[in-house]
Amino acid sequence: MVSRLLIIDDDPQITSALVRGLTLHNYCAEAENRADRALQRLTTEEFSGAIVDVMLGADNGIDLVRTARQAGVTLPILMLSALSEVEHRTAGLEAGADDYVVKPFSFDELVARLRVQENRVGAQRAEPAQMDPVTRTLHRGTDSVTLTEREYALLDLLAQNAGTPMSRGTLYDALWQSEGASTENVVDVYIGYLRKKLSQADFGYEIKTLRSRGFCLENRAAGRESRRTQTKV
Repeated sequence: MVSRLLIIDDDPQITSALVRGLTLHNYCAEAENRADRALQRLTTEEFSGAIVDVMLGADNGIDLVRTARQAGVTLPILMLSALSEVEHRTAGLEAGADDYVVKPFSFDELVARLRVQENRVGAQRAEPAQMDPVTRTLHRGTDSVTLTEREYALLDLLAQNAGTPMSRGTLYDALWQSEGASTENVVDVYIGYLRKKLSQADFGYEIKTLRSRGFCLENRAAGRESRRTQTKV
């Protein structure tokens, strides 16, 4: 898959050179010269990374990065700048940039730094989501969601049997039968709750309904061997 990058710089010569060079390295590079339009695109479109210049005319690239992170943008961001002082690099990294490249720079170095960030993100996405039994929190990378006690118990049971269908009756008997008053429909209700919470971020897992067989937790990111540990979903 070709990586799609957004270059944010108000210098047309620099953006043109970056687009041409990155295209030769099998990237799909697009450019924006205004912080407001760039922020809108970063929050509404799918990119695998962004390259942001510190100086954007009247705007500030560091402020753009900070605002993008606050808006939930998690993709890798590299900052470009002719400002090489430590305080400038520190400000960019503290705003949320993953790396900081000082002009003039080697194009091979820029591409290498992009590859490092892509590999880092790819490794994070391959890791299974983790369940914390104390806080009942499901987390993967920087994403997290808190489960109720019953949601946690249901997800934990599905995780212990990941890849194997579990019937509605089996789930009901394990988690609700002792209460007496509930019916098996309560399983569908809590499956719905879990699906909604799992959809809040890319936790890499999906609860599938298999006709006449029940429900099955499928891991879209990691191998089957990582799904058998109780503390991993």
